[in-house]
Amino acid sequence: MSELEVPLGETHRHLGARMVPFAGYAMPMQYVSIKQEHEAVRQRAGLFDVSHMGEVTLEGPGTLAYLQELVTNDVSKLAVGRALYSVMCREDGGIVDDLLVYRDPGGYMCVINAARQERDLEWMRDHLPRTGVDLVDRSRETFLLAIQGPRALEILEPLVEEGSPGDIRYYHHRPGTVAGVPVRISRTGYTGEDGFELYGPAEAAALVWDAIYHRGQPLGLLPAGLGARDTLRLEAGLRLYGQDIDESTDPISAGLGWVVKLGKGEFLGAPALRQAAAAPGRAFVGLRLGPRQIARPHQAILSSGSEVGRVTSGSYGFTVGTAIAMGYVPAGLSAPGTELEIRIRQDPEQVAAATVVPLPFYRRPGQ
Repeated sequence: MSELEVPLGETHRHLGARMVPFAGYAMPMQYVSIKQEHEAVRQRAGLFDVSHMGEVTLEGPGTLAYLQELVTNDVSKLAVGRALYSVMCREDGGIVDDLLVYRDPGGYMCVINAARQERDLEWMRDHLPRTGVDLVDRSRETFLLAIQGPRALEILEPLVEEGSPGDIRYYHHRPGTVAGVPVRISRTGYTGEDGFELYGPAEAAALVWDAIYHRGQPLGLLPAGLGARDTLRLEAGLRLYGQDIDESTDPISAGLGWVVKLGKGEFLGAPALRQAAAAPGRAFVGLRLGPRQIARPHQAILSSGSEVGRVTSGSYGFTVGTAIAMGYVPAGLSAPGTELEIRIRQDPEQVAAATVVPLPFYRRPGQ
């Protein structure tokens, strides 16, 4: 089965991107090198096409009540123009997906993971009330671009035709116009840097991409692919669905208890999450290794020679200057400074020393 094309597929190929299958789409993995793209985002700016993500709009008088039951965070706190991060859980507390919820004047928009679109839509529709909520999947008609890095505002500001995007606070959004294209400008991202995400009509994606790319090139902007996106989010301690969280993990164990509002009333998974909060059995931790010993997903985490957990994400941290990883261990082994080992080869003797450290590994200056 061939992969779906994002609206900018030909643009990425023209820029020399190495395209790979990802979540059913042909996506750019890298343009020059993951390291160069990673460093551009940390030091200047990077431009990402993440149009494979899913967008679902919800309207109607029953929408707030529906979302309050569907997600763990408290959507009632959202004013128009704000966004929040949350998860959807099964009745047993397992995470169906993590998502962003945007509040609009006439309803809400949920942004879901590309690999989970089919499952999420089925889950959301299965839990719709009979009346009062209109759900529309707008994924194929929507582009999503992200400009991230310390020069993101400097690059984007001259392209916005009304008002300054610098006036948008973190996890806020507003409508705007970029290169003549009506867009939603959101001060959010998945890199640990300041920046913006732009949502607009798929047929106009090239106009917005080209405007940002040509404005940003003289200021050191690089197009960035999935490879740099992964190393950046790892340094920032951000979870990736399918690796760090999935239906077998709950948000309490995953260190996402801050998005679980047990006091807001009943919602899907609430009873199971109350039990998890009362007696956490395992914990999600950051691990620092030596610079030459890279940990990869599924490798065993050891304590005193015995397996106690598994790595979920691991790579070299270009900004922090050493190998880093994340994974689950028993709660009693989660304190910063705890010394563990990671089996980095099939040979039982091939292990790397690892130290539990607080997440995130990296915070941008001034954060």
